[in-house]
Amino acid sequence: MSVWSLVLVCVLFGVGAYLLMDRSLTRIALGVGALGNGVNVLIISAGSDVNEAPIIGRDGTLTDPLPQALVLTAIVIGFALLTFLMTLAWRNWTISGNDEVEDDVEDRLVARRAERTAKSGDQPHHEDVTP
Repeated sequence: MSVWSLVLVCVLFGVGAYLLMDRSLTRIALGVGALGNGVNVLIISAGSDVNEAPIIGRDGTLTDPLPQALVLTAIVIGFALLTFLMTLAWRNWTISGNDEVEDDVEDRLVARRAERTAKSGDQPHHEDVTP
């Protein structure tokens, strides 16, 4: 693996992780795409020699075709996943006017209940009585 491919993998992983932490569905989809491309570059770089050609003459050694087949399959699956995520983001934008992921209603209720419990100083009452 060359230094430049390692730098490219690190940049793609960093950009993908940064975009995944946003609330916009479009950025989340782009983050998934960046992470997928980073994994593809990592697999191709790990499966090949830096200073050798893929095919060396008729009697020479050949590069292992398994990483290339895996990456080709991953490209197709990644494209389908990215298309599905972008379709979800577009559908959410047409319905609500934005493509941001909103908090769940139950999460808001739990947060409100925790705030009330903290203000009153009471211990939370657990409804679950399973042993």
